[in-house]
Amino acid sequence: MGSLHPMPPSSRDATISEALQAALARYTKRNPESLRLHESALLSLPGGNTRSLLHDAPFPTLMARGQGHTLYSVDGHAYTDLVGELTAGLFGHSHPVLLQTLADTAREVGLSLGATNPLEARYAGLLCERFGVERVRFTNSGTEANLHALAAARKFTGRRKVVVFTGGYHGGVLTFGAPYGQAENNVDQDTFVLVEYNDCEGLVQAFGREGEDSIAAVLVEPMQGSAGFIPATREFLETIQEQCAQSGAVFILDEVMTSRLAPAGLQSTFRPQAGAESNNSAAAIRPGLTTFGKYLGGGMPFGAFGGSAEIMGVYDPRKADSLFHSGTFQNNTLMLAMGHAALSQVYTPEKALAHSERGERLRARLAAATRDTVLSVTGIGSLMCMHFGAGWARLGSVVKSKEQGGPEDEDLKTLFWLEMLECGFWVQRRGSIALILEMPLEEDDKFVEAVTRFVEKYRECLALEV
Repeated sequence: MGSLHPMPPSSRDATISEALQAALARYTKRNPESLRLHESALLSLPGGNTRSLLHDAPFPTLMARGQGHTLYSVDGHAYTDLVGELTAGLFGHSHPVLLQTLADTAREVGLSLGATNPLEARYAGLLCERFGVERVRFTNSGTEANLHALAAARKFTGRRKVVVFTGGYHGGVLTFGAPYGQAENNVDQDTFVLVEYNDCEGLVQAFGREGEDSIAAVLVEPMQGSAGFIPATREFLETIQEQCAQSGAVFILDEVMTSRLAPAGLQSTFRPQAGAESNNSAAAIRPGLTTFGKYLGGGMPFGAFGGSAEIMGVYDPRKADSLFHSGTFQNNTLMLAMGHAALSQVYTPEKALAHSERGERLRARLAAATRDTVLSVTGIGSLMCMHFGAGWARLGSVVKSKEQGGPEDEDLKTLFWLEMLECGFWVQRRGSIALILEMPLEEDDKFVEAVTRFVEKYRECLALEV
């Protein structure tokens, strides 16, 4: 790639600003129908939007349809989908097994039976076997899964407080540290104890400060998603496990995003010794509860939480003092059938391993393409995030928290997003990438080439000062 020579900050900022304004003008010109439909949507939706994350200024690109790994906009543009519905769209937009299951279930079983049905136990059994949990319950989303897991921990321990981590996102009402700059949700600060992610010492201090008998649970992601795909260290997860074991708190591992990264979830990759089998029986990390979501619905809304029979027993309706847990669609036939088909027929353990290996190769190529620049990439397997800041670039793959990475250049991030759209790649402005399962390998090559061209085009602006 050649050596990079940083330009003065004022010249750099002016160059990026000028390029960004030109890219925004091209964006507006390329997407007139999206603009027209957005302006119409403003009459019935606040901001013309019902999902805040998908709003982009000056207006969002509207998609007309998806086929396989490709999205087609209302303005006639085709995009290779690297968003992957924020990890939920693992199977793309028209997987034949899932489409057939959808049609068969609707025709032969029906949509919402309003009764217990055999599909519940069938899929629950598969989830228990695959992810090493003893009991599981379904919800409508990962948000609900985390809320009910917290309720279970509080019921089981008789305590109230929960340790959470900066940058953590466990659903729309459980956001900590405002990872995108938005205002934090109004969470009860007397209930949640906030610790920096990957900070073992801070975690131990929090238990000491709060008192072991007051903490009901620790809720954590083995790789933070919304904060920018920052992996947990083994030491950090082991410290959580030890503190929970000593205090009687429940260790809740949020694998809503990360369970796709290995046959038995990301937790199974933390092994007690080299060469151990990749399954939960050999895992060094054994949470009391695990939460699931996203792709496990096979394209349908999905959530679940599971763990030991003892803890999950607080939801046993045969017990007089059990927690009440109900929801109209949490045992709906389409989700149960499509999720089972997705996990049993499509995303087999072998496919999970191969897909993560593919992601590792792509991330290594992106790291090479952005070396010595303020661009960098973090993640594990098929989930990764592009970052746009010197702090992130200097730390590279060893960044442990969003505080360590520091601020990112928002103008540069937006410029990258706009130019990748022009190259035919549907990416998130925040930089996250979630690979679709059956996307052709040549798309990886094309994306690396697009990133390389971006680096060459703005090489002086992107140079990392040493």
